[in-house]
Amino acid sequence: MNRGNRKDQIFIEEEDYIIFLKMLKKVQRKYPFRLISYCLMTNHIHLQIQTINTPIGQIMQSLLLNYTKYFNQKYDLSGHLFQGRFTSELIETDSYMMQTSRYIHLNPVKAKMVKMPKDYRWSSYCVYLGRRKCELTADEKILDYFSGNRILYKQYVENNLYAEDVSEEILRYEERVGHDNGEDQEPPPDIQN
Repeated sequence: MNRGNRKDQIFIEEEDYIIFLKMLKKVQRKYPFRLISYCLMTNHIHLQIQTINTPIGQIMQSLLLNYTKYFNQKYDLSGHLFQGRFTSELIETDSYMMQTSRYIHLNPVKAKMVKMPKDYRWSSYCVYLGRRKCELTADEKILDYFSGNRILYKQYVENNLYAEDVSEEILRYEERVGHDNGEDQEPPPDIQN
């Protein structure tokens, strides 16, 4: 996870989201990793990544440095785009793996940007539902917990939509990350290259 410096926007126009995803894909080709789930909010990002041979720091440094260069050039800015080093946490249990994916997909709902996670276009949730293809996302890792059943995953995520009894692990994650408001968006275009 990383947040914009001073909680400023890191995505202003639709093109910014698209460029970020293209850069993510380029970094994935250079330093192979599995992107389990993601959500790009207006002023922060969530990436659930399973590394292979490259340390997460190298992956994130490459991604965030290149995106910062793009953003600063486009908007005639200089300096830090992100508030600091990214935040990461090792996921060591199956339950935490599933809960993290659910948290990431519910982030736009909890930020009151959309009513349902399927309505937010800059997350991997619609990939999990089978409504959109994205070669970046390795949804099978989480779907395997549900015997590949997309409907069961949807129920897992959406049945907890307004639950007050958030698990202890997710509550700790939310306290670290926080929530931000943004705007409704249409599904993203397919990312090519």
